[in-house]
Amino acid sequence: MIQKGSVPNCIICIFAADMDRLVIFDLDGTLLNTIADLGNAANHTLAELGLPQHNLDEYRLMVGNGMRKLIERALPADKAADDAFVDSTLASFLSYYAEHIDLYTRPYPGIPELISTLSAQGYRLAVASNKIQAGAEKLIAKFFPDTDFVAVMGNSPKYPLKPDTALVEYIMDKAGTDRAHTIMVGDSGTDIQTARNAGIPVIAVSWGFRPRHELTIADFIADDTSQVIARISAGDSLEVKPE
Repeated sequence: MIQKGSVPNCIICIFAADMDRLVIFDLDGTLLNTIADLGNAANHTLAELGLPQHNLDEYRLMVGNGMRKLIERALPADKAADDAFVDSTLASFLSYYAEHIDLYTRPYPGIPELISTLSAQGYRLAVASNKIQAGAEKLIAKFFPDTDFVAVMGNSPKYPLKPDTALVEYIMDKAGTDRAHTIMVGDSGTDIQTARNAGIPVIAVSWGFRPRHELTIADFIADDTSQVIARISAGDSLEVKPE
């Protein structure tokens, strides 16, 4: 078994057969393309304040570390340094985003089939996201209504954001699954570091928000969902790269 925080330079089998197998997905940029709704909500908030806005592609590098960090990155530097201003801007953003969270958000191509295939093959599925908890739950319920996720975990006062391992550890505990039977799938360096910190393998997906060079430290990079299914369901070996 891989001990917490350790990433040996070896070849390990992703899953053994004597325990439920668990796949933990990131949400934004992995399962769902949420960038238009996130960017539009941020731009709406900035426009109300008379501040410069950003094109949607710029938001791809602003998201991934929680909503407060998104707002800090979207604001001009002098405004981002003012905690009280960030607090009020974040509140306005969250209010607008909650009402417009799913206007343009959609699953990436092949994602519904990926989820249904893994579920049918007996894998336990979960979500660990830095998105606000209510937002993560709403989107999962809308786009994956027939999937019984072990847990859908987002940002809440109870747990720190990824790359802290708290969400992953909670999910594994709830699923009754250990690290040797768990794998993470995400689209960013934050997801990869979360897996590293937890001592579990990680598949990075190239269709998300981050550039490919950020993903090279993952154990495997998938360019389409068929590669994710094949890599997991074949019970193949996955090289866990040393840090």
